[in-house]
Amino acid sequence: MKSILLNNVTLGGEFSDILIADDRIAGIGKPGSLELPEDTEVVECSGKTAVPGFINMHTHAGMAMMRGVGEDISFHAWLDRIWEVEKNLSEEYVYHATKVACLEMVKTGTTTFNDQYWYMPMAYKAAMELGVRPALSYVVLDRNDPDESERQKEQCLEIYEWAKQWGNEAVMLISIHAIYSVREEMILWATEFARSHGLRIHVHVSETQKEVEDCLAQHGVSPVEYLDGLGVLGPDVIAAHTLWLSDKDIEILGKRGVTCVHNINSNLKLASGYKFRYNELRDAGANVCLGTDGCASSNNLDMLETMKTSAMIQKAWRNDPSAMPLDEIMAMATSNAANALGIDAGRIEVGALADILLVDTDSYHFLSPGSFEANLVYSAHSDSIDSVICGGRFVMRNRVVPGEKEILAEAKKFLNRI
Repeated sequence: MKSILLNNVTLGGEFSDILIADDRIAGIGKPGSLELPEDTEVVECSGKTAVPGFINMHTHAGMAMMRGVGEDISFHAWLDRIWEVEKNLSEEYVYHATKVACLEMVKTGTTTFNDQYWYMPMAYKAAMELGVRPALSYVVLDRNDPDESERQKEQCLEIYEWAKQWGNEAVMLISIHAIYSVREEMILWATEFARSHGLRIHVHVSETQKEVEDCLAQHGVSPVEYLDGLGVLGPDVIAAHTLWLSDKDIEILGKRGVTCVHNINSNLKLASGYKFRYNELRDAGANVCLGTDGCASSNNLDMLETMKTSAMIQKAWRNDPSAMPLDEIMAMATSNAANALGIDAGRIEVGALADILLVDTDSYHFLSPGSFEANLVYSAHSDSIDSVICGGRFVMRNRVVPGEKEILAEAKKFLNRI
């Protein structure tokens, strides 16, 4: 892989050179100060600011062509609609839908995404072709059917053996869909399988008030308490939503070092709620990140939009303009997420994976005395992201993704399949 020098790029408010060799950041220094390998490609970056690639910590990429299939209905009616649509899924459909999702994520600055969907090999293939880094789950969802549990156990082991080829280009996880869709015996099996194979666990937790009320009625405890009682919760767990939480739930999540993923746009659109208890989770010791959820609920995969909405809603419901400050919202979208997935990314430092966004600041969005971070999150849109580097390779340059028109044309052929 040819080395790349990002010349005269703004980093931390100063003009810098960033040298990329293979998939890593090999050097950072003042312009002209770095020794370059032969045949290094020099990219002039005047007027561009470098930030770490965004990491979408909860999505369902295969839903990228399901926008609008369940509008203006409650969460559980929406879920029934989705499950009906998914009866018609095929490997080909998931491949093309995931390519559409990866295209959108590249265009909006996401370099790694934590996915929970079907046909993992197809999602992997799509992500590799677009050049983004996927964290892919084998999804355990037996709908309380013992026969389906046994089928999924066998398939999970097969997928695990297949995924050993990935190396650093992807991450495998085990997803337990939710406590209401997976048998207790299967929750325990999936947890043991994940930990015995060194895999992280991805699970929907306390997304709706009904989920919490149903769990209290059935088990006498909240979903967080229920999972903790089963021994599921720990620092290897990524809990999506965690919206309806008691003080005790927060104490448990913090004590166990769980990663909690806020999915504000999906929660707002499905009217699941909006009072995500960020301050309390952070102070308790939980690792808090951001996700878009899938396009069937949030309708887009734009992490910059997610960052802005998350911060503004947090300020509003708390009546506190200092809630979710800029440095924390940036960390939630980058370094916190990298830590959760165990990847050496989320920061622009020597030795880290070269996942870098080049933001074009030569626009009215950045003509202000405010900080770059304020302008990026509150003023700009994702089209200010000029170029995207993932794992040391350009996957978008000057807003152009190779093969974009072909990806969309091929995807359109599969829309009528569902």
